[in-house]
Amino acid sequence: MWKTGLLLLFWGLLTSSEFQQEATEPEPRNQPPSGKLDFGYVPQGVYKTLAYYEPGVIGILFHMVHAFLYVVQPNPFPEDLVVKVAKDKFGAIQSEYQKAIYYETGFMVCAVLGLLFMVLLPLVGLFFCLCRCCENCGGEMHQRQRKNADCQRGLLTTLLFATSLIITAGVLCAYAANQNLSSQLEGMKRLVSSNLKDLQTFANETPTQIDYLIAQYATAKYTVISDLDNVGPLLGGNIHVELGTEVRPALDGVLRMAGAMRETKEALENVSVSLEVLQEATGKLHFNLSLVRSSLNRTLNDPGCSDEDSDATTAQLCRSIRSSLAQLQVSANFTRLPDVNNQLESVNQVLKTGLSDIIQKGFSSFNDTPGMVSDQMRNVVEGARGMLDVISTNISSFSKVFPVHSSLANFTNFISHTQSKIEDSYPEIDQIDFYRWICCIGLCCMVVLILAFNFLAILCGTMGYDKHASPTTRGCVSNTGGTLLMAGVGFSFLFSWILMGVVTATFLVGGNVEKLVCEPFHTKELFKVLDTPHLVNPEWRNFIPGYMYNDSDLDLTVESFYSNCKNNRSLYSAMRLDKVFNVTTLLNSSLYTKEVAKMFDSVKIDLRGIVLLESEGKQSLIDFSETGVAEINYAAYLEEVNKGVTQVDLLSYTNELEAQTDLMPKGPLQTSLKGHANSLRQIHSQLVIPMEQAMKYVRARSTLNQSIRLLERTASDLPNKITDVLKTIEAAQYLISQNATHVVIQETEKYKQTIVGYFRQYIEWVRTSLTMEVAACKPFSNIVDTVEIVACSFLVDSLNTFWFGLGCCALFLLPSIILSVKLAKFYRRMDTEDVYDDIETIPMKTMEIGNNGYHNECLQGIQNPVMTSIPAYDTMTRFPRASAPPRHIDW
Repeated sequence: MWKTGLLLLFWGLLTSSEFQQEATEPEPRNQPPSGKLDFGYVPQGVYKTLAYYEPGVIGILFHMVHAFLYVVQPNPFPEDLVVKVAKDKFGAIQSEYQKAIYYETGFMVCAVLGLLFMVLLPLVGLFFCLCRCCENCGGEMHQRQRKNADCQRGLLTTLLFATSLIITAGVLCAYAANQNLSSQLEGMKRLVSSNLKDLQTFANETPTQIDYLIAQYATAKYTVISDLDNVGPLLGGNIHVELGTEVRPALDGVLRMAGAMRETKEALENVSVSLEVLQEATGKLHFNLSLVRSSLNRTLNDPGCSDEDSDATTAQLCRSIRSSLAQLQVSANFTRLPDVNNQLESVNQVLKTGLSDIIQKGFSSFNDTPGMVSDQMRNVVEGARGMLDVISTNISSFSKVFPVHSSLANFTNFISHTQSKIEDSYPEIDQIDFYRWICCIGLCCMVVLILAFNFLAILCGTMGYDKHASPTTRGCVSNTGGTLLMAGVGFSFLFSWILMGVVTATFLVGGNVEKLVCEPFHTKELFKVLDTPHLVNPEWRNFIPGYMYNDSDLDLTVESFYSNCKNNRSLYSAMRLDKVFNVTTLLNSSLYTKEVAKMFDSVKIDLRGIVLLESEGKQSLIDFSETGVAEINYAAYLEEVNKGVTQVDLLSYTNELEAQTDLMPKGPLQTSLKGHANSLRQIHSQLVIPMEQAMKYVRARSTLNQSIRLLERTASDLPNKITDVLKTIEAAQYLISQNATHVVIQETEKYKQTIVGYFRQYIEWVRTSLTMEVAACKPFSNIVDTVEIVACSFLVDSLNTFWFGLGCCALFLLPSIILSVKLAKFYRRMDTEDVYDDIETIPMKTMEIGNNGYHNECLQGIQNPVMTSIPAYDTMTRFPRASAPPRHIDW
């Protein structure tokens, strides 16, 4: 039953019974055209169990016990032996007993010593009692006196006190372990409750996480719908960009040529206007200079200029002036330049065709590529939207196939029932723990009773010691101390074998559990044993997949499952459910990614409706090359523009003319020449200076210069330029009409991969979420860790510490018995005492007679017949036993 429920739980990682598409799908929202989808974060439950135990101060005792166990059992974990025993169901012990004995040597030696202790100590106690009853083994109430009696007494007291302290430490260690086990019972309850709550959280959160995974299909769906609705800007835009690398330069070339037409028209108009202005000014200047030159020539024909006999200087000056008259000419004669009216008229005729508007139509037609693609993809888009609806229905129908929620509800009920049963057993557990605590306290009380006798005896013996008293006259307090010591010895014989029996039994159990279970668990050697191939079933390589999936070759081990859950991986990943039902394959078959791809494979996009340049535009370009712009004599224009206004500086010429005139004698000739000089000066100021400095003429010359140069550049190789532009536009048109199929297929494939990529992102996200986040199996590893904490840290460590302390007490009871028996002689009141005849050997010879228990030769002035009549060799009669009651009747 539980196996079926667990499998249904695993299927729940892929399905959900409460998923309703209309209710859970988010509203459509504007998505970016393409890119990485954001599916958000899978809701995670919070597991509260902290499977970690820190023992605190008592941990020091735990480490001491572990060190002792390592000394007892330093051998490594017998993995091979355990595997053989497990496979043969303990039949291998008969053949492998030597290995088992070798491994258990330390435990066996300690166990044998414990058994010997249990058997021999009661027998020794029995014989000791019988021996003392016969006044042997220290039972004789007589103490021989020695010089070092005080030293022996002090040494025995110190050793017994030290031994008692060690026993006290041992009983405290046992008591601490006993109390720790009881106190950790509440911690165990908290851990169990926390683990069960985590299992409930796991069962409750898993359906929510699965519903979230399924609901996030809407994110991919609406992103695909957004891209389908924007197929024009996306697919058509990409086609437009790719074709634009060839088309746009061609259209830009035509557009530049249209601009060149407008510039040519403007330049021709500027040339025409500037030429009229300059021709008008040059004509006036030429006319005035001609008049002055004619007048000067007539004046120089005066007879006074030719009579060299009467005035040679004047004649020479006249010849000089006459020879310079040729310089009075206009330098830049713009009247000789031809006009450009014919070219301007031709250009105006070309511009009437509206080449710019034709080019804009070509741009508009090409820029309408996204619209054309959108129109031609309408049927594909509608089919894809219908398929998305089918996919949504398929995904939402998963929950109807598998009753996951009912299985998880049963699992939750099972957890609640288990928790209630465990909580109901708590009173019984508490009662059992109370009985256990009472038993352990009883064992500790046995040791405490013996310690009480020891410490009270030492106290009484020390406080009641009187150095003046003889063994027969010791006080009652000292005698009580000795009696307590012997009582402690008696109880030691009665209790020690019981203590050692408990220690031996708990040592064998707790020590072996620590070495064979707890320690291998920490080193993960225990997992290696559990993961041994064919351990559970000879036909199963790995028993978990062999039992769960009937596929034992699947790489799923106990250690891998525990490690994955320890790292809070998902149950899907930890249990290798991808080998049983692959979510990628399941979603691929459900999302129809292949069918969606096939829909785009059949796309046919026709771009032959795009016309880049109409025939009128082509004819306009051809007519522009025939406007005659290239036939203009640009060199003549530039030559005249670069010339000055006159050939000679009129002002300098006028000044020189006046200087020459001043050398002539006064008369009509001089007066006439000065009048001509004044005329030249007026021409310079009224005509030349304005042509050189007036804005009208300066601007006209500059405009003429710039326009001529612009026209020269434009007209340079104009027919070839237009031919190249026409070839480029024809090539671009041919690319769109005939060779655009490759670009269309390439961009359609990219668009298809983008659409399918959304589904793949969703599938990959679901797979990753199932592997890393959904149904995180941390509670299962926490259960194992909790069992280890409760079994090893709470129970076994406390048990081992208990027997460690109790064993220490039992062992040190042996020296306590010996020391107590010897020390009791120094505390108890004796029946007889030693009597000496040599006064020099009496240690208390300075004391009063009778106080020290010894007799002198004379007693109250009377001869002592005993001391004088006893032979020296008769030791039995030399040291007679005499009753010597204490003198002090106040005791």
